[in-house]
Amino acid sequence: MKYFLDSSDVNEVEYAFTAFGIDGVTTNPRQLAVIGKKEAVVVRELGAARHGFSSSQEFPISIEVDPNLTKWEDICREARKIVQEGPCFVVKIPCTEEGLIAARRLEEEGIRTNVTLVFSRSQALAVARLGAKFVSPFVGWKENFGEDTASYLQDIVETYRNYSYDTEIIVAAVRSGKVLADAARMGADIVTCSLEVMKNSVYHPFTDYGLRFFTEAWNAVEAME
Repeated sequence: MKYFLDSSDVNEVEYAFTAFGIDGVTTNPRQLAVIGKKEAVVVRELGAARHGFSSSQEFPISIEVDPNLTKWEDICREARKIVQEGPCFVVKIPCTEEGLIAARRLEEEGIRTNVTLVFSRSQALAVARLGAKFVSPFVGWKENFGEDTASYLQDIVETYRNYSYDTEIIVAAVRSGKVLADAARMGADIVTCSLEVMKNSVYHPFTDYGLRFFTEAWNAVEAME
């Protein structure tokens, strides 16, 4: 399973690539508000931080279209501008009727798309049928309202396998190492999460305890005459 970093901060991207060997990046408007940068600035920064990769096949960087755009023609127009800014860019499009029309047309043009804000099995099915490169079913937001995301994700994975769809599943809005590991167990292609979640996923208090225990033993032996 591939790891994508969910961030618009180029410094986090650089660190995550070094520490975790991330395979790609996803961004969204909320992240822009957090770091206080317009998307045009982030696009330039991320476009320059490709780590030697020269295509979206090697290192996809998903950039979301302006959420104010509701017509497929306008979405397509902006998408074409985004991909001109760098070879690694994939266009994130919301899972609406107009968004799906745009995604299908863009894929026909050779522009790779990531259909996002997916919250149901039927939405995920529609995305795969139109041939999008990625689908992003959200987990965290559904969990906030007590929904069972395990069966939801498992069903999407199994449906895609049943029909050999090429669309890759990006499990999104991941907020814990458990969900990250569950996504891998189910057979999802990709998980995208924040740097904090990525760091927490490799932490365990027993590791710290064991390291202290072994350090004390090591130092005791080294102190022997």
